[in-house]
Parts: sequence; C-alpha cells; structure tokens
Amino acid sequence: MTQQATLQEVAAQRESNALQKLAGSQPFWVTVAVAGICIVMSMVSEAFATGENVFNITRNFAFIGIMALGMTAVIITAGIDLSVGSIMGLVGIVTGLVLNAGFPLWVGISAGLLTALACGAVNGVLIAYLQLSPFVVTLGMLSIARSLALIISNNKMVYQFGPDEELFFAMGGGTTFGVAHPVIVLVVLTLLFGFIFNFTAWGRHVFAIGGNEQAARLTGVPVDMIKVTVYMASGLMAGVAAILLVGWLGAVTNALGMTYELRVIASTVIGGANLMGGQGGAYGAMIGAALIEVIRNSLLLAGVDPYWQGAFVGLFIILAVLLERVRGKRSG
Repeated sequence: MTQQATLQEVAAQRESNALQKLAGSQPFWVTVAVAGICIVMSMVSEAFATGENVFNITRNFAFIGIMALGMTAVIITAGIDLSVGSIMGLVGIVTGLVLNAGFPLWVGISAGLLTALACGAVNGVLIAYLQLSPFVVTLGMLSIARSLALIISNNKMVYQFGPDEELFFAMGGGTTFGVAHPVIVLVVLTLLFGFIFNFTAWGRHVFAIGGNEQAARLTGVPVDMIKVTVYMASGLMAGVAAILLVGWLGAVTNALGMTYELRVIASTVIGGANLMGGQGGAYGAMIGAALIEVIRNSLLLAGVDPYWQGAFVGLFIILAVLLERVRGKRSG
C-alpha cells in the first residue's frame, strides 16, 4: 500500500508540474487569447466566422509567421534582426527579375534564396566575428537591402514572371484541400523548427548562447558559427516568405515587406521569445503571428481606423515584454 501510494503521489506531482508549466507558458495564454477573440468576434460579427474570412486570416499571418520562425532563432541568442523586411523586398525583386528574364522557376527561386542567405551571412559575420551590435548591423542591412532592391529594379514594378508564371502564382496563391499553400509551408516549417530547437545539437547550442554566452564558449559551443547560422536562418525565412508573397500578389515592387520587421518581432515576443535571450519556440512564433492578424482583422471588421493598427501592435509588444518581466520575477 505504501509503495502504491508513493507511485500515486509521484504521478500526481508530475501532473501538477505539467499543469503548472502549461499555465506558465506564454504561448498557451496567447492561444487562449486567440481562441477567445475568435469566439467573441464570431458572436459580434457574422462576417468573421465565414470561410472566406478565416481563409484570409490564415493566409495573411502565414507570411509573418514564416519570418517569425527565423527571428525566433535570432532572439533566442539575445540578438535582433531589423533587416528581414528589406531582405524580403530584395529577394522579391531578385526572384522577379530572374524569372522575368525567362529563366526557369527553380533558377529564380534559387537566386532569391541565395540572396537571402547572403544577406543573413553578412549580418552574422559582422555580429559574430567583428563583435558589432546586432541592432546596428541589421539596421544597416535594412537600409542596404532596400537600396539594392531600388537600384536593381530601377524603381519599376515586375509583374511578368516568364514561362513558369502560372506555377509560380500557384505556389503562393494556390490551395490544397482548401488550405492556402503559405499556411501549409508555415505548418511544415513550424514542425521542423520545433524539432530542431528541441532535439538537435544546434538547437541546444542556440539556447545555450542565449542563456549564457560566456559559459557556452567555455563548454565548447562554436558560438560564432552558431550566430552566423541563426542570422542566415532568419534571412532564409524572409526569402521563403518573399517568394510565396510575390507568388500570391502576382507582382513585386522594391517596397515589398516594408515595416514587416515590426510585425515579425512583435510575433516572436508576443509568442514568448525573450529579448534578453534564452527563451522562445517555434509554436510561439506561429501563434504570435496569428494573434496579431486576428486582432488586425477584428479591428477592420469593427470599423476601427486602419491607422490604429500600428498602435495596437506596439501596445501588445509592450504588454508581452511586461508579462515576461512579471513571470521572471515570480519564478525568481
């Protein structure tokens, strides 16, 4: 009886710890908030719960969510990437111009993704090996990438994408079983990043750097190389989102992705990533992006002036950071 009671106590303790961990998880409460807003809006507005509106919401936050996955890796290491919106614009222009020149789809996509990786690599090398501030380096890349997009496009719109144009449009604007392709890509990438963060050496190293960089160096973690790879991952995700977004829009200008960095950072922070490093997750990035888009859509349906959207996003960033600070004090 004593042994059985002990086993029951251990099981009860594990269940209690699991519930406490869930209750203390920011992504969990963001999920609750998303569900709550959806329920309330479904009762208030008939247009909110329609299939068309739900389709638009999921498709719209997919692009930000994909970029937020890469940003999460950067923020976990206590870095920041302000250049993702400009990298998106540059990748969109490069991809569009290559396809417009008559090259096959795979060449255009490869050119765009290589451009994204190059931008991320430049950010990472300057930050990791030259010990420059992530804020300053990525702010500089924000300006450089946007300027390059303007130069190579000659400030013109690209709307013809060569012989594989229909396939290109289907990538970003098509559906499978009624689900937009960008949403499918987001789900797959979220699962992939979740696995990498939790079950690979690279993921453990990323968290170790964000937790204590000096200690990570002393334990043999290749800190500089890992930092380069996280910025390359951030750039790559911006490139993937750019290609899908251009495919959906059917045209691209050098202004593509302008101010997206704010929404991407907001998604990661709202989803539980700590700007001080060491915390974050793939699901949090996705659900954070979902919350922002649900709020944006709800404001539009409620007739709120669209110019207020930025104010609400900024407010949620502040609240998310404040919540993280409060949770940190309680756990401490």
